[in-house]
Amino acid sequence: MNEILGKEIISIVADISGYEEEEIHPESDLQKDLEVDSIKAIEIAVAIEKKYRVSVRDEDIPNLITVRQVVDLIADLMKQKGQ
Repeated sequence: MNEILGKEIISIVADISGYEEEEIHPESDLQKDLEVDSIKAIEIAVAIEKKYRVSVRDEDIPNLITVRQVVDLIADLMKQKGQ
């Protein structure tokens, strides 16, 4: 997992979920551990899309279970864009 990207995404997740950054780890389950519902998941995706100028497909959002999966997806999308 890209450490800098991971910290930035944890910060976004913290802002939207209401949890402290220190409480969020790469293996944190978005729904079970952080109480991220479908609305918050979309808010997180939109914030990430704006920050990194990538497009997260709507059908990918429900498949993202952990913070690590979010980071890995964004890293892949950034690679595809050559960022």
